[in-house]
Amino acid sequence: MEIKTLKLEVVIKNSTPEQLYEIFMDSKKHADLVSSSAVISREAGGKFSVYDDYITGENIELVENKKIVQKWRGEEECWPKEHFSILTIEFEKVSGGTKLMLNQEKVPAKCADDFEKGWHDFYFNPLKNIFE
Repeated sequence: MEIKTLKLEVVIKNSTPEQLYEIFMDSKKHADLVSSSAVISREAGGKFSVYDDYITGENIELVENKKIVQKWRGEEECWPKEHFSILTIEFEKVSGGTKLMLNQEKVPAKCADDFEKGWHDFYFNPLKNIFE
């Protein structure tokens, strides 16, 4: 299977790293952001599920307000059942807001374009709508 790495960066104006970290890690806030279900453990080794198990995985490393590292998979035909990508999201305070840096390794190449678009459509743009 051919794999790709997604490297995305966005600045969310008028936000703090603490606010963005909470939205990603708090089940209710995450569910509100994506307008769907979200059950997210706040512990390393804990599981998460978003969009009624469309996105599932496990937290590998959590550095409060700074970094989230997860084993992550999407329920798609292009995504093999037992395959996980490694998702790293980092938050950095910058002038006027927060820079969100997303690195997703081992994404099945057939899925990469759709999932890159999904990060923008279902996460980055809604975050901008909230804070900007």
